[in-house]
Amino acid sequence: MVLPIYTIGQPVLRKVAEDISLDYPNLKELIENMFETMYKSDGVGLAAPQIGLSIRVVVITLDVLKSEFPEYAGFNHAYINPHIVETDDSDMETLEEGCLSLPGIHEPVRRPKRIRVQYIDEELKAHDEWVEGYLARVMQHEFDHLEGVVFTDRLSPLRKQLIKKKMQQLRNGKVSCHYRVKPLK
Repeated sequence: MVLPIYTIGQPVLRKVAEDISLDYPNLKELIENMFETMYKSDGVGLAAPQIGLSIRVVVITLDVLKSEFPEYAGFNHAYINPHIVETDDSDMETLEEGCLSLPGIHEPVRRPKRIRVQYIDEELKAHDEWVEGYLARVMQHEFDHLEGVVFTDRLSPLRKQLIKKKMQQLRNGKVSCHYRVKPLK
């Protein structure tokens, strides 16, 4: 089932999400719905707060990038209770980011190229691993949502000033995109 995506201004996007128990009700169905919602919205990642749930669940697909990054062919993963436990700040990269919760806004964001994450996968197996490259960037973006952070929070004061009007329009419910959203009204 395709769910509406909460846009900036919705309080759930500013809450720190909670870990869930592994017997969370209908977890498998929730993950399937999150994947379907992400695919229909043309996203590469979706965090539970973006569909109104303040829980630590994220889905990521990088399969759409397989022509540019062949190593991501077939990459579709869910992350339960994910946490970034360490970053390698010695190698940073600035790339443009966008967000399904901030339609129409794309800005350059500086992030570490390598991070250490802990999470549980869909088979309920625990992982503790270093991740790098584009996956590390997408994880940081999506895991930020679990901390009540959106990518525009990471912009310089000047960049924030330049998008201030667009951000206010989104907060006021003036949203134009091809997928279902739930703006603050």
